[in-house]
Amino acid sequence: MTSTLGTPENPLRVAIIGAGPSAFYAAEHLLKQLGDGVKVDMFEHLPTPFGLVRGGVAPDHAKIKSVTRVYDRIASNPNYRFFGNVTYGKDISHDDLQKHYHAVIYAVGAQADRKLGIPGEDLPGNHPATEFVAWYNGHPDYRHLEFDLSQERVAVIGIGNVAMDVARILARTDEELRATDIADHALEALANSQVKEIYLLGRRGPVQAKFTPKELKEMGELAAADLIVDPRDLELDPHSQEYLETANDRDAQRNYELLQEFAQRPPSGKPKKIYLRFLTSPVEVLGTERVEGSTVVRNELYKRDDGSIRPRPTDEYETLPVGLVFRSIGYRGVPLPEVPFDDWYAVIPNEKGRVTQDGQQVIGEYAVGWIKRGPTGVIGTNKPCAQESVNMLLEDMQAGKVLAPENPDPAAVEALLRERGVRYVTYDDWRILDQLEVERGKAVGRPRVKFTSIEEMLAALDAHKA
Repeated sequence: MTSTLGTPENPLRVAIIGAGPSAFYAAEHLLKQLGDGVKVDMFEHLPTPFGLVRGGVAPDHAKIKSVTRVYDRIASNPNYRFFGNVTYGKDISHDDLQKHYHAVIYAVGAQADRKLGIPGEDLPGNHPATEFVAWYNGHPDYRHLEFDLSQERVAVIGIGNVAMDVARILARTDEELRATDIADHALEALANSQVKEIYLLGRRGPVQAKFTPKELKEMGELAAADLIVDPRDLELDPHSQEYLETANDRDAQRNYELLQEFAQRPPSGKPKKIYLRFLTSPVEVLGTERVEGSTVVRNELYKRDDGSIRPRPTDEYETLPVGLVFRSIGYRGVPLPEVPFDDWYAVIPNEKGRVTQDGQQVIGEYAVGWIKRGPTGVIGTNKPCAQESVNMLLEDMQAGKVLAPENPDPAAVEALLRERGVRYVTYDDWRILDQLEVERGKAVGRPRVKFTSIEEMLAALDAHKA
């Protein structure tokens, strides 16, 4: 008779698709709860782990990236394995996972961007902020992109932290960027950038802004750019005023105080200017062959029946003479082969992390992170989210509601990938790449020089091992 599932004699086999924060928090919770009673295999499309911590966090925010030390510790567990450079749906299928694992956790994040839905949006020179961020962070899938930084004026649509990152990176000096791990190709392109004016446009008011006070304060302390805030934008409508006074939202209160300070500060004559504008929405991107400007409308705020404060357009329009536009109005999940997907919310449909189809639980499948709940929260938000999903999985294991794999032997997956000629990267391989990047950085006085192509990474591993 087989011993109980989830014991060292009969370990629970779990595949995690993706290797960002939510993937690592899911692995951590499984390993903590079951110890030697679980074997976790993490599959990642890139040879490198950490998802948006490596490919999305701004290079000048090194402190945030130090969270990878926690993930490193999780990966040191002997019951954990990393399979980098393995693409779900291409190198390993839904069917393969069912044959080898008791459960699958999808931790693929939200890789696409939301569109504005306005005329001219597809003109060359109008880009998703997500692509620019991936490009300057050296993501192999985006390194070949080009952005016309010969333009002097840029609009960044949205005022969340990603929009703030984009504006800040465009405004940084070459010297400031050299002190970071920004990709070499981006460092060179930004060193030759002609960008002088950046319009950061938020459709709602200063009280509804999504950035944090820390991000805002940093924007006012840039070496080569003045932050300009129009005092008119800080005149509050009654609903926002009431919210500020009664909601006990410390971030909104601090943001408003900082904005008032910036609005009173005269420009100091720095070479670049960042215009932080509220109550402003683009209604059209102008141009024939490429972006030549953008028409924007001034909004006013009103309170809906459900209590939310929303913007609506007035009849006040203006044209911004911008030659480059980045839209940063949110990320969207992307469907995976043979996995249920909700097109409206752009997530995998689920109940507390249990994947569902037409309201019924899909046995043995779970979601964590942005593909579970949508693109909200900070890195730390993924921890309780992952724990909730893993708790559902553990509950299902106790009830016998998991998959019955025909070949749960850990060696079988390695054999399968080798048979298919898939060159997978282990966590020890990643540690070598990590060390090589840091050494490359040391040689030129930078914290790290990233490998930005998969071929380059694999060649560096071969050379190191030879």
